Amino acid sequence: MLEYDFMRIAFVAAFWVGIVCGPVGWFLVLRGQTFASHALSHVGFAGATGALLLGFPPLAGLTSGALLAGILMGVAPERTAGRDVMIGLVLSVALGLGALCLHFLTHAASAATALLFGDILGVSRTMLLWLVALSVCCLGALAFMGRPLLFASLQPELAAAKGVRLRVLDIAFLALVALATAECAQITGILLVFTLMVAPAATVLRLGIAPLYGLALAACLAVAEAWGGLVLSWYTDAPTSFWIALLGAFGFVGACVSRRVTSA
Repeated sequence: MLEYDFMRIAFVAAFWVGIVCGPVGWFLVLRGQTFASHALSHVGFAGATGALLLGFPPLAGLTSGALLAGILMGVAPERTAGRDVMIGLVLSVALGLGALCLHFLTHAASAATALLFGDILGVSRTMLLWLVALSVCCLGALAFMGRPLLFASLQPELAAAKGVRLRVLDIAFLALVALATAECAQITGILLVFTLMVAPAATVLRLGIAPLYGLALAACLAVAEAWGGLVLSWYTDAPTSFWIALLGAFGFVGACVSRRVTSA
């Protein structure tokens, strides 16, 4: 399997994406903002199809579209209802724009399909370099904001009283989620971002592991699921994204059963 260059590139890409999606997803689930990653992926789809229509790389459009949407969501009202309305509006407009671009995008239908369902085996060396660069930036940003972000996620009122700027932190975090979502979409596709962004993190949080170890375990679990999906896809000829989704579901169910057994 590893004798082929495209498989080696796929494994390296899955590693770099996994070590970002795991920790970012951990905070995403902890803060109850999992719907944001779903919305950002759809907005990124509009950006990617627009970039293809204009002759630019889809990853550039996906990243810029998701990043802009993340910032817009961050400046939405703090109340849950207001935030949900903003996300819903951004999502609906983005899907409409994506449909419009697809209507005119008659020369790259296969590229649009790859955006929706992922094409990890089609990652080029140039795209791999972009993924590595995005991963390094995301991990650096997460390390910088990790402590105040954890404080604000667990005790927002106390964090605000201590001088933590919650609105700025929220905008920065959603921008980070946008970048991680853009990376994840290259592996699982836009429609299955939840599989690598949310499933490993939800599994780890369900086990009740301490934050530092939980972040590391979420990264390891995301990489393991991505690599497992590649291996199973190689031997079964089924799509990699299908196996990643299935492994994520099995992991979460296993964590729920383990938690129930240990607490009984």
